[in-house]
Order: sequence, then structure tokens, then C-alpha cells
Amino acid sequence: MRWWKILGLAAFAGVAASGAVIVRAERRRRAYTPEEIRDRLRTRLAEASAAESGRTS
Repeated sequence: MRWWKILGLAAFAGVAASGAVIVRAERRRRAYTPEEIRDRLRTRLAEASAAESGRTS
């Protein structure tokens, strides 16, 4: 019966650690202003367009 307790505690610790990682990533994502997000998306689009035009040449 002791193994089940250890397994349960390990599972609980894994779920808690995963939750902490998800919360940290969400905070980092929400820290951007709308202008920063637009700028980043425009930069990514320009890079993708440049890469696509370089491939077709």
C-alpha cells in the first residue's frame, strides 16, 4: 500500500509543477502590450515573406 501513496504524491507534485509552468508562461504572454504584439507579428510576417521569396527564386 505504501507504493500507492508514493505514486500519488509524485503525481500530485507533477501536476503542481506543470501548473506552475503554465501560469508563468501565461503571465509572460499577457505582459505584452497590443502594440508590441502587432510589431512582433509584423516582424514575423516580414521574415516569413522574405524566406518564402528566397525559396521561390
